Amino acid sequence: MTKAKALVITGNGTNCETEAAHACRLGGFDEARIAHISELMTGEVSLDDYHFLNLTGGFLDGDDLGSAKAQANRLRYAAVAGSNEPILEQLLRFIGDGKLVLGVCNGFQLLVKMGMLPALGSDYVKQTATLTYNASGRFQDRWCYLKVDASSPSVYTRGIEGGVYLPIRHGEGKFLVDAPETLEAIENKHLACLKYSDANYSAPTMEFPENPNGSTNAIAGICDETGRVMGLMPHPEAFVHRTQHPRWTREELPEEGAGLVFFRNAAQYVKQNL
Repeated sequence: MTKAKALVITGNGTNCETEAAHACRLGGFDEARIAHISELMTGEVSLDDYHFLNLTGGFLDGDDLGSAKAQANRLRYAAVAGSNEPILEQLLRFIGDGKLVLGVCNGFQLLVKMGMLPALGSDYVKQTATLTYNASGRFQDRWCYLKVDASSPSVYTRGIEGGVYLPIRHGEGKFLVDAPETLEAIENKHLACLKYSDANYSAPTMEFPENPNGSTNAIAGICDETGRVMGLMPHPEAFVHRTQHPRWTREELPEEGAGLVFFRNAAQYVKQNL
C-alpha cells in the first residue's frame, strides 16, 4: 500500500518546519520529511514523490523585497541542477496531479506572491493579491478567532463548525487584492475560507485586535477553486495539543488542539485519493 507522504520545506529563514512535520504525523501521514530548499534545487528531493507540500512560517530571506518575495522569485525562475527542469514546473505538476499544498504565514505570503493563490481560473502564475504590512504598523503576536466559511471548497477546513481559535505572529499579514473584480470572485466562489471574527464566530470583523492586521474583508486564509491549495496567516501547527492554548491551566480543554484538524483532513484526503 502506498504511504501518505508529506514534505515540509525548510531553509533561508523558515522557523516552523519541526512543528509542521509533527502536525503532519499526528494528523495521520505515514511520513513527514523536512527538506532544505537546496535539496529541491539539486534534485535530491522531488515533489513527485510526495502528496502534501507544507510551506511554513518564518522570515524567508529576511523578508527582503517584502515578505517571501525573494523566495517567490527563486521558485519561479530556478531550475533543478542536472535536469534543468524549472522548479515551477514541478509545483504546477504537483497541483495538477491533485495533490495538496498548505502555506502558513510566510508560506501563505509565498503562495500569494508566486500567483498560486487565489489562482482564479486555475492560473497559478499570475499574482493578483499580496500580503503587506499590518495596519497597526507593528508585528502582532496574539490569538485570534477565525470564522470558517462552511461553503468553502477548502479540504483543510472540512468539518469545522463555526470557527477555530489559532495564534498569529506576523508583521505583514494584511491581505490586499489588485482589483475589485478579484475580491468579488474570491467572495463569490467562497475562497476566503477563514476570516477574523468576534469570539462567537458570528461575523467577520475589521476591528483591532480581533482583526490583527486590517486585512481586506477580514480575510485570514484563502484557497484555490479546487480547495487543495490553501494559505493562511494563523498557525494551525502551533495548536495541536491543549498545552499550547494560552489558557490551558485555567480551562478544561480537549487533549487535541484545534489546529490538528487541518492536517487530519489533509491526511484523510490523501489516503482516500492515493
